[in-house]
Amino acid sequence: MKLKVNSKETEAKDGCTIAELASQLALPERGVAIAVNNKMIPRTEWNERILQPNDSLVVIKAACGG
Repeated sequence: MKLKVNSKETEAKDGCTIAELASQLALPERGVAIAVNNKMIPRTEWNERILQPNDSLVVIKAACGG
């Protein structure tokens, strides 16, 4: 299925969870937040939240500096 991740089209298997997509994208285990269709999803829900075709995700990575 097709998803948008940070405005870039991405392919994922049908029935993919946020946790599976995070692994597919090689996201770090800490310092990452994900919103699906403009709604923040707590990390505790990543294993249960099944993505749907054409979902729009925003991945935010924490950064240090100033």
